[in-house]
Amino acid sequence: QVQLVESGGGSVQAGGSLRLSCVYSTYTYDYNYYYMAWFRQAPGKEREGVAAIYTGGGSTYYADSVKGRFTISQDNDKNTLYLHMNSLKPEDTAMYYCAACRGGSGHTLEVSRFGCWGQGTQVTVSS
Repeated sequence: QVQLVESGGGSVQAGGSLRLSCVYSTYTYDYNYYYMAWFRQAPGKEREGVAAIYTGGGSTYYADSVKGRFTISQDNDKNTLYLHMNSLKPEDTAMYYCAACRGGSGHTLEVSRFGCWGQGTQVTVSS
């Protein structure tokens, strides 16, 4: 059973930083966690991809809107995925979700390609 638990959200002023964490459950190497990503969804908007990573090799992929400000990383010893967010803007305000169980291959931030989701953690950036 795939379980993803996010934490680390909160309220911050514009220009501030936050680090989100996603702990995933696995007893042995599980292909479901081979490629993981962060998504976000603001009220009234569609869910959008933010960043993704191959957890084995570390190759990363970012949405243009967060390049240079956000960094995705993982600690396989702790079964934890991170999203380091710097220079936050009010438009970054959203519920942030961790995702796994990616179908297909190659870098992607398409919502439909991921089959497993966490419950989300709220990030609010005030101006």
